[in-house]
Amino acid sequence: MPIPRRYSTDAIVLSRFDYGEADRILTLITPTGGKIKAIAKGIRRQKSRIGGSLEPFAELTVLMARGRTFDIVTQVSVNHAWLNLRDNLESAATAWYLAELADRSLEEHRGAEPVYAILYRAYELLDAGMAPGRVARWYEMHLADELGVRPEVDRCVECDRVLEADGRFRWVPPLGGVLCDRCPGPPHDRTGLTLDGLKLLKAYQRQDVEALSGLRLAIATEREVESAMRDFIRNVLERDARSLAFLDEIRTPEAAERHERHDRAVAEREAVAEREAVTAAAATTSAASS
Repeated sequence: MPIPRRYSTDAIVLSRFDYGEADRILTLITPTGGKIKAIAKGIRRQKSRIGGSLEPFAELTVLMARGRTFDIVTQVSVNHAWLNLRDNLESAATAWYLAELADRSLEEHRGAEPVYAILYRAYELLDAGMAPGRVARWYEMHLADELGVRPEVDRCVECDRVLEADGRFRWVPPLGGVLCDRCPGPPHDRTGLTLDGLKLLKAYQRQDVEALSGLRLAIATEREVESAMRDFIRNVLERDARSLAFLDEIRTPEAAERHERHDRAVAEREAVAEREAVTAAAATTSAASS
C-alpha cells in the first residue's frame, strides 16, 4: 500500500532557523514519526496563515506533505499553548535546553513517543510554575532512562556492592554512575558525591515529579546534583548543550535583577494603560448621561 503524501501529526518545535527570504526550517518531535525536518514556506511574510501558530513551547497539530528533502508544513493548529512558561525567562531558557537535549538524542524518523511524553510533561510543569532546575533534573534523569543509559545510584558501578549510607561515593559518568570508596578510580576530591546528593539523585529516579516539587533541599545539594547530571548528560551526548550558556547567564544575580526591573516596568505600563482606559470609559459614560 503506498504511503499517503499528506499526513497529520501532533508535534513540538525543537529548533528552527530562517531560510531564504521568507521560509523557515523546523525540527519537530512527533510521537510516532520521531524527529522530523520540515519547511514552512512563506511563514515570515506578514500575510502567512501559519506564522503565528508555528512556535516553540506549544503542542501543535500539523498537516504536512511529504517532500524530497523536507516535509512541507501546510496547516497548523495549537493544541496546548504553554503561555505562562514564556513569561518567565528562566523557564523559557530551560524549555530551550530540554528541547535541545531531545534534538541531540534522537535520530530522524525513529519512534520517539516516550521522549515526546516527558518533554510534554516538562513543559506542563514549567508552565505551572515548578522550579525550572527541578524540572530539568527530572527530565535529564528520565531522558537518560529512555536512552538506555540510566545512571546507577544504588550499587557501585565497578564491584556491584550495594551503596551504604556510611560509605564515601564518587560520581563517575564515564562508568555510568556511582563508584564506592573500595574500588580504584579517580580521586574523591575531584569526583566526590555527598550522601545528600546521592539521595537526591535517587529521588529524581524514583519519586513522582509532583512530589519532587515539594522537597525542601539545601541549595548546595541542588547545585551538586545539577553539576552531576550535567556531567552525565555531557558524557552521553559527548558535548555540552549550546543553550546552557544562555541559561547560566540569565541565572546570575545581575540578570535576575535586570529581568525584575523589566517586569516592573511592564507592569507599570500596563497599570497606567488600564487607568487611562478606565478614565476614558468613565468620561464617555458621563458625557452620554449628560
